Amino acid sequence: MSPLSSRMPAEVWWPHPRAAFDVIAIAASAGGLRALTAVFSELPADFPAAVTVVQHLDPRHRSLMAELLSRQSRLSVKQAVEGDRLNPSSVYVAPPDRHLLVNDDGTLSLSRAELVNFLRPSADLLFESVAASFKDRAIAVVLTGTGSDGSKGLHAIKKMGGTIVSQDEGTSEFFGMPSAAIRTGLVDFVLPLNQIAAALTTLVRGEAHE
Repeated sequence: MSPLSSRMPAEVWWPHPRAAFDVIAIAASAGGLRALTAVFSELPADFPAAVTVVQHLDPRHRSLMAELLSRQSRLSVKQAVEGDRLNPSSVYVAPPDRHLLVNDDGTLSLSRAELVNFLRPSADLLFESVAASFKDRAIAVVLTGTGSDGSKGLHAIKKMGGTIVSQDEGTSEFFGMPSAAIRTGLVDFVLPLNQIAAALTTLVRGEAHE
């Protein structure tokens, strides 16, 4: 059995006792499938945090994003459902035309509330909910994409003591979202795509603080 098909089962407790961070919130748009695949294919099966994803998708069509990512990841990847409970080593992808929100009890909510800057799902709303619920134990990641979604939500992440990672210009297919994030002056790490998974693993395991 290949390493990519032997995924660690989701744990039944939350949060992971050895994790320095509980939740990673990732935002991507144009070029996002390639970038997300690159990140998730390198995260270890015992990654001790939960991951939430907002990828801008066509609201008129069923999304295969979770299925495609699952084929390339050691983690458990699924499209988020109302009431899902976060687990370590698991990825939850926002469905098309639904905002994805993280609650302070570790559950997920989906919303068809109004579009935010013409978008649903909104990275800004995901980041704000993660910041409110998990404070300094949250990491926000901005990957390739057009526009500026996520840049406002980063203020909430930083205000609550969270950590922010952005993809760099050289490896972004579209630099709009990462550029807007970097211009806030709040980003802690600007990294090429091939270094993001290792950085997240180091941060979540607490090795960066030793």
